[in-house]
Amino acid sequence: LSSTLSTALSSALSSTPSSLRSPLLSIPYSTVDSIISRHFDSEKTDNSVYIYILNLGVTPKQPYAYSYSHSESSAGYTNCLGTLWTGNKRYLWIDLGAGPVDYGPALSGDGVLPRGEFHPLAAAHGRPKSEKTLLADLASLIYSAYQVLVVPPLRIPVHFENTLTVELIHIHASENVDSSGLDWKEIEKSFRNEANDGELLFGNQSLEFKRYSVNYEECSICSFAVSRSINSFTSRFLFDNYTLIVSEYLDSKRLHQILSDSAEEFRRVAGLPEEEFGSRVLPVYVFDLDYHTILLLDRYHQSIAFRDMVIAVRTRTAQTVSDYSCNGRHVFTRTRELQRPLVGSILQSMWGVSPTHLLWSPTHNSTLVDYTWSVGQTPFGPFSEVMSLSFVQKDAARRNFLLTSLNYSLTSAIDVLESIDAHGGDRNLLKQKQHVEFIQRWHLFRYKLDKAVSALSHFDFEMAFYYIKSSDHDLYAIHDLVYTASQEIEASLVCFKDPPFPWAALSFSAVGFLALSYVYAKRDKLFRNKRKQF
Repeated sequence: LSSTLSTALSSALSSTPSSLRSPLLSIPYSTVDSIISRHFDSEKTDNSVYIYILNLGVTPKQPYAYSYSHSESSAGYTNCLGTLWTGNKRYLWIDLGAGPVDYGPALSGDGVLPRGEFHPLAAAHGRPKSEKTLLADLASLIYSAYQVLVVPPLRIPVHFENTLTVELIHIHASENVDSSGLDWKEIEKSFRNEANDGELLFGNQSLEFKRYSVNYEECSICSFAVSRSINSFTSRFLFDNYTLIVSEYLDSKRLHQILSDSAEEFRRVAGLPEEEFGSRVLPVYVFDLDYHTILLLDRYHQSIAFRDMVIAVRTRTAQTVSDYSCNGRHVFTRTRELQRPLVGSILQSMWGVSPTHLLWSPTHNSTLVDYTWSVGQTPFGPFSEVMSLSFVQKDAARRNFLLTSLNYSLTSAIDVLESIDAHGGDRNLLKQKQHVEFIQRWHLFRYKLDKAVSALSHFDFEMAFYYIKSSDHDLYAIHDLVYTASQEIEASLVCFKDPPFPWAALSFSAVGFLALSYVYAKRDKLFRNKRKQF
């Protein structure tokens, strides 16, 4: 594998011309990924994640990094190069010989990947390091990949439903709708392909997409929501001198509140059908406004995911400069391109998938920002342009359903134990026959949860789902036993009987008191000094 990769990479480096706009040679990621993908397939494993750490020792004429798109950087476009790739299947490769690269917030903010030898991705660059230092950097890199990619945090709890429905509601201002950058079929295809392969849904789940078109001028609630949500802010720019420029943005929280409060009225005005009972429906509101200025959500976002909906906006302006930089160049936001932001937002709202740049830290008790893994195949973040899903998003989507169900089962089990304790314990509450059944059900419930956790750790999501659903029957039986036993409890009244008067203790106390009094009164005579008196 090493020799094959070295040959392919050397050939690509020798045939790639130098770039005038970037100090890095742009190598297509497929040069390495096609070889590693074949090697992973030959391993024939389904319950492991492979992390390939590459340090091939190739000496290029200038530093190189991997390109994830077919476009080259220009004056109005930045192709963000990286050194890693997450595959469709459960593998990840990192080329330590590539780079060094840097990307993150341009001026201020958390999560920046700095240029230099201080980040684990640049462990093979800079001054020679001892073996212990190099191993520490690699361990840190693998642990970070494990936290963010293998077991990412759960963004929101998502309960299992047999039918998942995504309503794509396009609110446009003109009759001639421009579909460039907003191809509904491509958005649906990103999820449909994975769902058909059984890598996004469980066996009995179904995913539906419905599209609706609403005229902005005929929708009074739409214009009211936008007008009430527009805010302004000032920015200072240096031209010949410092100049204050007033810009506008949409307040996503206010827009969400208006749409939530007027959901039924919006459906009536827009002519949308009623929501189907028994399925989880996620409305995706896309405001395609006839504005000729930049208008983003909360100043920075094209699309924002909420628990019950997704809101996106775009105007006539084609692009703007973002507050992020990649390899020394500012990253441009294509404000007309909404497909990739919508895919990421739908993943967050429907499946609770966390973005690859957000990480929950129990130590800090807060969310940390780290853009290390925000390049390559991910629909999240400002540096990626890939809309397809990697194993990270597909596994997290199914795992989140299981984690939510598992948390519900544990919470319900704790509630029933507290109820038993409030009634005096299991032996006092349950009769002999009920107690035997309770013990059997409880041990079976714990066994199934252990099997579910074991299957979850081996990425066998279908088996874990089976055990969790099966444990619900035992949990229901335990609740039924406790409820039935609590209904059979009979109240009884026990009269309080006064204890007898403690004559013996009182007599001993009186005798002791008299004895002490006598000794005190005769102390001079009893304790007289026998020595000769002068």
